[in-house]
Amino acid sequence: MSNDTENQLNDESSAENENAKLRKPGVLGRVLFLFLTALCFAYLYYRLNGAAMREGLSLVEYMTQVFATVDWIPWLLLMVVYSLFYFAIDTLVVTKALGWFIQDIKYKDILPIRASAYIISIFNEQIGKGAMAYYLNKRDKIPGWEVGSVMLFIMFCEIYYLLIWATIGFIFGGSSLPEVFGLVPYIALVASVVLVLWISYFQGLILPNNKFRDRRVLHAFRLAKPWHYGAFFLLRSPALMAAIIVYTIALNLFGVEASLLTLLPYLPVIFFAAAIPTPMRAAAITFWVILFPENEGQMAAFGFVQHNFFILFNAAIGLVFWRRAQRDLFGK
Repeated sequence: MSNDTENQLNDESSAENENAKLRKPGVLGRVLFLFLTALCFAYLYYRLNGAAMREGLSLVEYMTQVFATVDWIPWLLLMVVYSLFYFAIDTLVVTKALGWFIQDIKYKDILPIRASAYIISIFNEQIGKGAMAYYLNKRDKIPGWEVGSVMLFIMFCEIYYLLIWATIGFIFGGSSLPEVFGLVPYIALVASVVLVLWISYFQGLILPNNKFRDRRVLHAFRLAKPWHYGAFFLLRSPALMAAIIVYTIALNLFGVEASLLTLLPYLPVIFFAAAIPTPMRAAAITFWVILFPENEGQMAAFGFVQHNFFILFNAAIGLVFWRRAQRDLFGK
């Protein structure tokens, strides 16, 4: 394909993206997100205010007591270690995925952009991945759409990685879960069929003459073999296993009894919600109150502090690497 043709495709794609942003459904989607976010916080207020009234306290007094009982120093040390471990695994996953589908890049050279992207991810994880594509395009001259395809592959695999762990959790602790978790095996079955069809399509085994798979932004899926999906799961899984241990200990520091088997089916669902832009981030905090209804105050505090510390500390890691990222991009 000539450079002129590639540039034309890029221009057309950019125009399509700009047009998509101007469509009404985007505005309606933002209104819906805001409404659902408000609904989540209204639910939290209702539950917390009810718990405070049962204790004969105001909401502020009730939550002050909750925060006062937390063992903060061990919790802080625990979360710092976990966040650094997650950063190491996350960077490894990105490094390997780029090596599989584009070119080998050293782990230490991915660290600054993966860290810097966490700053943008405060607002939106997907935009953070887009920033990584821009960075690698500027620094390593890798076509942006190729990097974008790797980011799409990572996001696609994240869904299945969390679903597999949710299914494993259901197998071990399904009897103690809310009834709605009974849908997990059925969702996993449907998702398995979809994955087989998905891989077969991009391998050309079904609909061989269909040209949709030839789009540049999908090139990582064209190159991906079944073992790539399995390797992604194995590379990413240590982060979730560590999270189950860390969150179990953290819950106990917040005064809530929890076990590893209790959190095994919960965390993948909550992490999935947290990985999606608002309103699901608000919903992720709300889930803790729903899943542990006997500890409304502790779980609201836990969900809010745990989620926001993780995001903000990751952004702080990004600030440490920010000067390196600037030098790589602008030579400053």
